[in-house]
Parts: sequence; C-alpha cells; structure tokens
Amino acid sequence: MTRALATTVDVLVVDDNPIMRDALRGILAADDRIRVVGEAANGREALTLARDLRPAVTLLDHRMPIADGLSVVAALGQLSAVLVLTSSDDPQTIGDMLHRGARGYLVHGEFQPGDLLRAVHEVVNGRGWLSPIAASVAVSLAREQTTPRRQRPDAGLTERELQVVNLLCQGLSNAGIAQELWLTEKTVKNHLNHIFAKLGVRSRTEAIVRWTSERA
Repeated sequence: MTRALATTVDVLVVDDNPIMRDALRGILAADDRIRVVGEAANGREALTLARDLRPAVTLLDHRMPIADGLSVVAALGQLSAVLVLTSSDDPQTIGDMLHRGARGYLVHGEFQPGDLLRAVHEVVNGRGWLSPIAASVAVSLAREQTTPRRQRPDAGLTERELQVVNLLCQGLSNAGIAQELWLTEKTVKNHLNHIFAKLGVRSRTEAIVRWTSERA
C-alpha cells in the first residue's frame, strides 16, 4: 500500500540470520531518515511485529524457518511496503514474490549499501526497486506468461519517454537513466510519472511488466 512522505521511515528487518540483521541495521543507520523499529527471525514473528509496530517498510528474507518470506509476503504487504532481500535469484521465487505484493527485490551481492537506502525510500513512496537480475527475470516472466494487449505500439509515449522506459526495463536506476540520456534525475522522475500515467501503472515494477507484456 502507498505511504505518504514521512520525516522518518520506520523499518522492520526480517531475517533468520542474526549476523545479517546486524549488517542491515548498520547499513540503515547511515541514513538518519531511517529508523529500525523491530527485528524478526521468521515470517510468523514478522507478521506479529508488523501488526504491532506498523512499519513503513519491511525488509524480508525469503528462506526462513517456521514461515518463509513467500508465505507471508501478501499479508505483510497489507501492513507495509515489502522489500525482499535474499540470496535467491530463482526466477520462480522472484516472480512469486512480486506477484504476491513485494514492492522491490534485491539479491545479495547485486547491490551496494547506497542502493538499499535508496530502495527503502523508493518503496515507501509507492515505487518499486529491483536488482538488475530481478528486473531481467520480471521482464522474461512477463514475456512468457502475459497475453499481449492490443494497443498502439508506443502506448502514446513520446520518443524520450520510449528511451526512458526501455532503459527502465534494462534495470537502470533513475540515476543510471539520467547518466545514459544526459538528463537530470528530476527530469527522469518527471518522465517516469508521465509513463506510469500513460501505461496505467503505479510503480516501476508494474511499468516493466506492462511494457514488456505489450511488446511480447
């Protein structure tokens, strides 16, 4: 669900590995706009804490005892924006997590600390964030599983918007798109807002799936 902009983003960290939880807490502490309000070691604990604490964002591991991430992501998604952090790059897992409501998906080893901080702020404001490998999987799954819609080939996008959405589908961040097209990040954000409106979507993930499905 979409959250309004807030001064501090409350985050719940869910991972069965205490070392990983410590590492994530350390990364998040570098941003004074983010506050870790709770930690859980499995999906069942995560749901209990999410109901009590109402975090803006939940960082969710996939493989955990008692209740794994996939079994609780839909319920957690009703309580906060879910950002999956896992070592799994399995296409089926990525597709299932996104389909059940995850707002973002980061694969360990495929992102830097700064990427995690940016992802937290992106998902709390209704946008998505995918590691390049997750974006690639999302595109492939859309091509394989979604029936193409009959629309104008360009969906009414301008030439510049076509360039932006194609780079988005390659997994580039706003900063990456800006660098590639020699634009400011603010201009890229404006283009993405126009693209979302024309495609009838609300997030980067939905835009990738819609755009690729219509071109399949």
